[in-house]
Amino acid sequence: MATSAVSATTTRSSLDNPEFNALVEQAKSLVAAFSSTPLSIANAETNFEQKISAFNEIEPATAFTPRQAPHHVASEVEAQLSFLRKLKFGYLEQYAKDKYIKTIVDDDAEIITVDDNERLRRGNEVKKANLKLAKERLADRNRVFSELSSDVEDKYKLTRSLTDEFNQLTSQILDARHALVRLRASHPPNARISVASANATLEAQTEQMTTLDAQLSANASRAEKIKERMQETAREVERLRVERAAKEQEARQTKAEEDDERVGGLYDWFTASLALHRMLFSLVSHKAVTENEIQLTYSVSAEAPSRPQAPSNLTITLLFQPNTRCLADASISSPDPSLAGLNLADLIGSHVQSNDVLGLVRGILARARNALQSRPP
Repeated sequence: MATSAVSATTTRSSLDNPEFNALVEQAKSLVAAFSSTPLSIANAETNFEQKISAFNEIEPATAFTPRQAPHHVASEVEAQLSFLRKLKFGYLEQYAKDKYIKTIVDDDAEIITVDDNERLRRGNEVKKANLKLAKERLADRNRVFSELSSDVEDKYKLTRSLTDEFNQLTSQILDARHALVRLRASHPPNARISVASANATLEAQTEQMTTLDAQLSANASRAEKIKERMQETAREVERLRVERAAKEQEARQTKAEEDDERVGGLYDWFTASLALHRMLFSLVSHKAVTENEIQLTYSVSAEAPSRPQAPSNLTITLLFQPNTRCLADASISSPDPSLAGLNLADLIGSHVQSNDVLGLVRGILARARNALQSRPP
């Protein structure tokens, strides 16, 4: 109670702090300014889509390829550049031919000397050097622009994430304030628990625990009686199993065409025996996986009455030799780790040698109950 009061006081002081409220208002104004400022990076996607739409609206009759994809545009530009290079080369070739013919035919044509060619060569080298420098400056500028654009994009994403986080924290602060107001309204100071009411509640709970202990003792004695009944019923089931084997041997000796009036009685006896076995051994379900394999699922609980625990499911898989009643192997599985890790190799081996299915089931269930009883709470 004291811890709850201290935490409530701390929450109240942190939520009602004027400095904290001023910081929240300052952050709100910063988020509002960020949202209202027209950033170019925020509108870049919209502007790009508008340019793409305007580019696609151009008359396609003059285009070489469709304009919907960037690689189509790149191939078209490459084709146009190749055409312009050929056109430039053709122009220079024709210009040189024309000038050469005029120089030969015309009497007053100027004489082109080696110095003129050298001067033109030096001028071309200067222009090439200037062009190379311009290309390098353009490449550097593109590189700087790429680095700055990635930096700006990262900062924009960080700012956007911080804005979303602030909005989420603001919503959580408002929810905490509303929850605090509701707690103050639903738990006024005059309705809080007192020492006298706490002592009364403690006495009532003590009486309830005493009653539950008495019920637990009664349940333990009843469980002992049920265990004795189970042992008697197991002996009865064993006797009935022997009788059933004799009856089945007798039934196999009769002809298949004859009607056996005892089939109905044997069926009723088997159904009643199965229901009794399910009730006494806590059989949850049974499933015939194959002709010589059956799975039995039991609900197992600890035998200790002083420490009741929830029952756990234990599945026993019995494997018989084909076309016989001889037990070949057995295994267990359970979602409870304390049951799944049981070492039952000696128990299974001894009962497989003696072909005692019922004894094997009883032994496995007994060890499972002991394991649940010894498990720490």
